[in-house]
Amino acid sequence: MPRALSNGMELEYDTFGDPDGPVLLLVMGLGAQMTAWHPEFCRTLADRGFHVVRYDNRDCGLSTFVDDCPPPDIRAVLAGDTSSAPYRIADMARDAAGLLDALGVDAAHIAGASMGGMIAQQFAIDHPSRVRSLCSIMSTTGDRSVGRGTPGALAALAAPPPRNRREAGERGVRSFSVIGSPGYPATPEELRERAEAAYDRSPRSDGFARQYAAILASPDRTPHLRAVTAPALVVHGADDPLIDRSGGEATAAAIPGAELLVVPGMGHDLPEQLWPLLADAIARNAARADGRVTAPAVLDAASALSPGAGADSPGHGG
Repeated sequence: MPRALSNGMELEYDTFGDPDGPVLLLVMGLGAQMTAWHPEFCRTLADRGFHVVRYDNRDCGLSTFVDDCPPPDIRAVLAGDTSSAPYRIADMARDAAGLLDALGVDAAHIAGASMGGMIAQQFAIDHPSRVRSLCSIMSTTGDRSVGRGTPGALAALAAPPPRNRREAGERGVRSFSVIGSPGYPATPEELRERAEAAYDRSPRSDGFARQYAAILASPDRTPHLRAVTAPALVVHGADDPLIDRSGGEATAAAIPGAELLVVPGMGHDLPEQLWPLLADAIARNAARADGRVTAPAVLDAASALSPGAGADSPGHGG
């Protein structure tokens, strides 16, 4: 796979679809490699006309690891002393901008999941002219009063890193049995296979703490989200135990004209059964950038495309 020099980092990336299509940049979450955007989901998005780009964030996968600093003091960061956090979400948004520079892309549709949604939000704040549309999935604003996880989900997130392939598989089964989608559960075999494949690709996990510190050390984005003008779609699982749906609701409320799509049965993952729903919602939101689709059409499409898992009390932000 190719690599691009961006903001002092080397970022591993790959692409799907027609290179002449509008670019859709996919940003993944905390400790998750770009392969968490499943290739078939990327192809589903490419089938909607996008040139899909996914990449490894810094400190993850095959991109640059920030090794020249001591481990962050997470307890101190939680208490308000952010001095040990080596970077912030804004730095990761600059990574994304630099990747677009390296690809010769002036502006792109941006979609991020979990921490990737935070990066996508910050990208829209800091680089507004480069955002054609924004989609924030299972994420939150940085306001600590919203989007809180359950004790069980937070314990799964804080589990010790695996020391070998077998432990990686076991950790994947345990974690996603807790935070995954109860309406669309993956089998233990599927969870183990995914976790082992990620470990085989890159076994390093030391970047996790630095990424987590970046989340904690970054300010609440709510005031700045009120200035975002790009068409925005916020997707959240009704049954997300890691980032409660209030995080998505707050995000949609903060962005003027944003749509909120809450999906029953969805937890903190991207189950295959929802790929068509998500792809169509992202595509319709992107079309709003050209004035071709009105906001309610996404919600109507969501209801039609997901029998038994349509939009739950959809609303419009700000």
